[in-house]
Amino acid sequence: MKVALVGATGLVGSTMLKILEERNFPVTELIPVASEKSVGKKVSFRGKEYTVVSADTAIAMKPALALFSAGGATSLELAPKFAAVGCRVVDNSSAWRMNKDIKLIVPEVNGHVLTQNDYIIANPNCSTIQMVMVLHPIHREYGIKRVVVSTYQSVTGTGQKAVKELMDQRAGGSGHGVYPHRIDLNIIPHIDVFQDNGYTKEEMKMSLETCKIMGDDSIRVTATTVRVPVVGGHSESVNIELKKDFHESSIKELLSNQSGVVVIDNPSMNGYPTPLDAEGKDEVFVGRIRRDYSQPNTLNCWIVSDNLRKGAATNAVQIAKLLHNNGWI
Repeated sequence: MKVALVGATGLVGSTMLKILEERNFPVTELIPVASEKSVGKKVSFRGKEYTVVSADTAIAMKPALALFSAGGATSLELAPKFAAVGCRVVDNSSAWRMNKDIKLIVPEVNGHVLTQNDYIIANPNCSTIQMVMVLHPIHREYGIKRVVVSTYQSVTGTGQKAVKELMDQRAGGSGHGVYPHRIDLNIIPHIDVFQDNGYTKEEMKMSLETCKIMGDDSIRVTATTVRVPVVGGHSESVNIELKKDFHESSIKELLSNQSGVVVIDNPSMNGYPTPLDAEGKDEVFVGRIRRDYSQPNTLNCWIVSDNLRKGAATNAVQIAKLLHNNGWI
């Protein structure tokens, strides 16, 4: 199977390579793709070096699958061109997520909606993925009315330059330019650009994408997304209002039985997930599960995941695996 990786030299792209290798995905020929300035560079996969090529070269090679992690503008331009030669595209940007004709997929939640006719498939926002992994079994059992989420997002969500900026500041340097304010020893309540309604694009992504993935536009979601000086791993404080009352033990049991979710909830022994617990792992971790006593039928929880893996690369590879299992690639 020829597999193109568009954005092969970036943080998510390199993580995709790692996960393709870890999961023994049946790649017979890798086609790494990047911008013109990176053409000719080498990437390593399964002990072999591959040369980065241009998108035009990759399209001419007619891959069966293309994993995209190269930004929205690139995806809007190139994804249809790959699809036109019979290639299935799994795109990690926001370009196609809210397109009514494109599926937005978290395999454990709505993988069943994929069909043989889907040639461009959208990978959701990293923060949305980890949240819906927890919301899905709860919604199925109790029904969700409203979600209030505050995120604590790692600098890796912004890319390699952001990691370098944080480390430079931490070492006493004056690195600046990626974020509008200093990130080390600081917290910035601003991810992506502000919209006319006062919310950022990241916050609106979480609201709109959640309803699309869950297949229920009646769920109300409001978000505040925050960048924190952490390298790897997004965390979320989530307040969930349900349609029916619940027992905390039942919620924990539901989540424990959800594929891809790990419950760490033993506060008396300081048992709760942190970004370091999630680092390098594909699961979504949840803890601090407790009743909200300020109003009926409402609970609080704390959700953590490795944003480069389940939040991006792993989810994309899982979608590719679904396509392969169905015989479509």
